[in-house]
Amino acid sequence: MSFPLSSPLAADLELARRHAAGDASAFEEVYRRHAGLVFNLCWRLVGEREEALDLAQEVFLRVHRHLGGFGGRASLRTWIYRVTVNLCRSRLSRKRPVLRTLEDLTAPGREPAEPGPDPEVRAAGAELERHLAAALESLPIAFREAVVLRDVEGLAYDEIAEVLKVPVGTVRSRIARGREALRDRLRSLP
Repeated sequence: MSFPLSSPLAADLELARRHAAGDASAFEEVYRRHAGLVFNLCWRLVGEREEALDLAQEVFLRVHRHLGGFGGRASLRTWIYRVTVNLCRSRLSRKRPVLRTLEDLTAPGREPAEPGPDPEVRAAGAELERHLAAALESLPIAFREAVVLRDVEGLAYDEIAEVLKVPVGTVRSRIARGREALRDRLRSLP
């Protein structure tokens, strides 16, 4: 397979080749480029900061072990997302996640925005965050993955299909069904 020298895929393959040849700086670059994305995705899927840190570390241990065998059938980012989603699935199958607030889902590591001056508005916002977090947590993992990858991470449908190893039509269906389930759960709020 031949790629233009400046293509992102060619750069990904070059990093994998350098890593396989023992160049430690290649893995350091992969880690620098993707560590934040991996941690954020883990946090959004499992809902606990410490658990997300553990999972992100495990993701990069696997990436380090297998980077030399990266074949370039997808982008390195997509491949790393796939590793991340698979590890999160495995962990979630053993343990129920606990999402605390919408802030946990939308901005891990950032301080919450300053609340407005009206205590009633702040209370209503906090209540809505709790309901949104609970609604997202209640989704089946397949829907949650698709919704988080699309609506929080901003991946394109074809990228999500590659990460989840399902057809694009399945991705569209899971996102639609996940969004509808979220709407239904939120409509039933008091």
